Amino acid sequence: MDLAVRASLRGWKFLYLGDLQVKSELPSTFRAFRFQQHRWSCGPANLFRKMVMEIVRNKKVRFWKKVYVIYSFFFVRKVIAHWVTFCFYCVVLPLTILVPEVKVPIWGSVYIPSIITILNSVGTPRSIHLLFYWILFENVMSLHRTKATLIGLFEAGRANEWVVTAKLGSGQSAKGNTKGLKRFPRIFKLPDRLNTLELGFAAFLFVCGCYDYVHGKNNYFIYLFLQTMSFFISGLGWIGTYVPS
Repeated sequence: MDLAVRASLRGWKFLYLGDLQVKSELPSTFRAFRFQQHRWSCGPANLFRKMVMEIVRNKKVRFWKKVYVIYSFFFVRKVIAHWVTFCFYCVVLPLTILVPEVKVPIWGSVYIPSIITILNSVGTPRSIHLLFYWILFENVMSLHRTKATLIGLFEAGRANEWVVTAKLGSGQSAKGNTKGLKRFPRIFKLPDRLNTLELGFAAFLFVCGCYDYVHGKNNYFIYLFLQTMSFFISGLGWIGTYVPS
């Protein structure tokens, strides 16, 4: 991304080859997936911090291209997108239950997000049955991505951490030859799997859900209890792993 941005600032244009195929592989464990998402969230935020003034001072590209790179490419997609998802669904919405004077209209909390989610899923109709679980899981991961974004913006402790996702099945032949491939163990020790931040938010959402069940009128407790389960499962590291077949 650093190289692409610098090349773009020198006036280079890129040609995307849609017919070029490259082997790819999903992270084999939830732990590996978390490292990957940390890298993908922290890296762009840190690059934004380091290059924003260079982009502003650049004289080789047009003004509107600078606006696009700073606002759309970096600020909206790489920074704000994670914050909005996490703050709205995991902080603001639960807190409105504890503070009844603050109300979020039903179109803002349900209708518009549902329409956006459905439109995003149109491109992958084969996975439409996973849409419900994907929403809950993405809300959980928004916490991890928001934390990584803040680390990148403020260059905190793990800003320069670079943990590459291990590839376990890329070299497999069509016959399923797994010789020489290293497999991660399916079960880690409990302290290695625990994610305390997710467990803390699971407790927070559970309290809000109980309060809404007793005193609420919008039935948000259904969503809150489901989201609590998602945070709890992620906090214990009980997400399934992938092993090459």
